[in-house]
Amino acid sequence: MSENPIREAIQQAIADHDVILFMKGTPEAPRCGFSARAVQCLEGLEAPFAAVDVLPDPRIREELSGLSNWPTIPQLFVKGELLGGSDIILEMYESGELAQAIGIAAPGAGTPEERAAEQPPMQIENRLN
Repeated sequence: MSENPIREAIQQAIADHDVILFMKGTPEAPRCGFSARAVQCLEGLEAPFAAVDVLPDPRIREELSGLSNWPTIPQLFVKGELLGGSDIILEMYESGELAQAIGIAAPGAGTPEERAAEQPPMQIENRLN
């Protein structure tokens, strides 16, 4: 029997997933605005990520905070490293650092010509008939 199964499960989850968000609720139904904001940033990047709801068992949050030395939820880990909570996630998203940390192209990356080429041509509907 392990000494601390919850801590070990958290460590294993962090090791098993390149991007994992410990949050209140689920990505489909966040239970606080900070968790919702973190999910929006990750979904805005179309980044695949795992999520763990810390609400069902208060020991999850306690062990996570003890492990990360970060007191608040959400907590985002990328490649085993804690990036931070909601405010840091949002700042990194806006600056493009989050996409870089995850290893994906930031939305709007590339030259203006490349971004324009990705956009469908504008269609004008004729309503004069």
